[in-house]
Amino acid sequence: MRNFVSSFMSPDSAFGRVMTKIGIIICANLMFVLFSLPVITIGASYAALYRVMLKTLRSGGVTNPFKQFWLGFKSSFLQATAVWILYAALMVAGYFGLRICWQAGGMMGYFQYALYGVGLLLTLILIYTFPSIAAFEATIGGHLRNAVYFAFHKPWWIPVNLFFHIFPLYLTYSDPQMMPLYAFCWFFFGFGAITMLTSRLLIKDYNRFLPLVDDFGDFILTEDGKQIMPGSPEEKALYEEGGDSVGGREMSEEEMIKELQKLDM
Repeated sequence: MRNFVSSFMSPDSAFGRVMTKIGIIICANLMFVLFSLPVITIGASYAALYRVMLKTLRSGGVTNPFKQFWLGFKSSFLQATAVWILYAALMVAGYFGLRICWQAGGMMGYFQYALYGVGLLLTLILIYTFPSIAAFEATIGGHLRNAVYFAFHKPWWIPVNLFFHIFPLYLTYSDPQMMPLYAFCWFFFGFGAITMLTSRLLIKDYNRFLPLVDDFGDFILTEDGKQIMPGSPEEKALYEEGGDSVGGREMSEEEMIKELQKLDM
């Protein structure tokens, strides 16, 4: 019985890995709330939150959320803050445009639907821009292009992603009686849970453009200190040396068959 309890509570067990990820989400969420208090820093805080979640997924759950959040906040501050301020300014302008449409009525009133559509599109781009800032090194224009590419690369995930981000907020403000409970959820894990879900949708596509990492989330380097990209000759060499894994990932069934054929098995 003691051995069963020990194995069940072990960090390497399924239960241990789940609890570790929950702890990371809670810690990172608390950091996000704290660093977002000035309001103007919400963009940088969101990018830092995505850095923690992407790092967690790429390292198998082995990461320090406080360290990764701070690193992400510092490295993305200028770009993420600029994107956030631009988005906020456009939303404020859109709100005043809606007020004009509501007051004017008639044919002018129909323009409100165009404004709703533009606002939804801008929100979609924003949702995909922050994880790009967290994962890649690029200009703001490059991150915006990445956002459009990853959003429409798999468009069937767009409604799911919008649901993750919009419905919880709508639910929070539509039921004042439950506001204390919703506030508790947002404070401790709400933002972190949403970014974790979004990161899970993006991680497979992102991995095709990110350097390989080991089981601890650290970059795998060549002897001369060069990062190894997926599909590169360095990855092939690493695969030939690494046996059953390729740059920290398990071999696919097709790769294993090819290896067996080489051994005449």
